Amino acid sequence: MSDRYENKPFLRFVDAWVLKAIGHLDQATEAYCTAMEPQLRQSFNTTGRWPEIVAKQMNFTPELPAQIRKIWTDGKVRFEAGNGEAADPVQFAMIFVDRTMGGAAQG
Repeated sequence: MSDRYENKPFLRFVDAWVLKAIGHLDQATEAYCTAMEPQLRQSFNTTGRWPEIVAKQMNFTPELPAQIRKIWTDGKVRFEAGNGEAADPVQFAMIFVDRTMGGAAQG
């Protein structure tokens, strides 16, 4: 998983943003993102907390977190029914980011 973020540091924040949207952001990642806020503000010449910075940089709409939660909830039920195992929120976040945001989150 560490290779995912090599030369793509912002991608870590986008994945974390999706995990936060579905209520599965772990405390360690949340703490890391919060600690990196000064660097994010400087890099993007902006203000705000890390989730706001990510949303602004990615042009996310205010409705997107609710839409992502619905996709997660509906997909989780289907996945677990079809596979007999628990859905992985981290895997969901990565797949969601890769499929829906493509290269936009790579930088």
